[in-house]
Amino acid sequence: MINDILKDAEDRMGKAVSSVEIAFNKIRTGRAHPSLLDPVKVNYYGSETPLSQVANITVEDARTLGISPWEGNMVPEIEKAILKSDLGLNPSTTGNLIRIPLPALTEETRGNYFKQAKAEAENGRIAIRNIRRDANGTLKDLVKEKEISEDDDRRAQDQVQKITDKYVAQIEERLAAKEKDLMEI
Repeated sequence: MINDILKDAEDRMGKAVSSVEIAFNKIRTGRAHPSLLDPVKVNYYGSETPLSQVANITVEDARTLGISPWEGNMVPEIEKAILKSDLGLNPSTTGNLIRIPLPALTEETRGNYFKQAKAEAENGRIAIRNIRRDANGTLKDLVKEKEISEDDDRRAQDQVQKITDKYVAQIEERLAAKEKDLMEI
């Protein structure tokens, strides 16, 4: 029973860290990376489809992404989807190849992106603390129902805290790596 609570808390905390990683991938650094276009959805025969499923995305150089649609008639749809996304990117087309030059980051935009990364990390830490609170509340309920002893409750809460510390540290590591990426010129 206690193991189930601990396993559930650990699974949910892992998902919180994953969601922070996804949020970090959306924050642009100075380098081109195909994951920048992950949130872009293209109208593909009436359904919203991820860009990576209708085109090949490559890194041409440090500041340029190249997109090769698998179908030539998708070029205008892809351009429209990129412009419509809130990424601030301007595609240029030559034939069936779409190039996306990434503008250099100014010191101000780097600072804003870092603030955004810190906010995402804080949201992840809050989610992890909420999961800890839920697990501890469930343990307290088990003590009230006399299904576990108070000693078992104390040991389980210590384990929940260790799990919490582990996942908060993972978020901190990812934030430090993102800061390093953002501050590179």
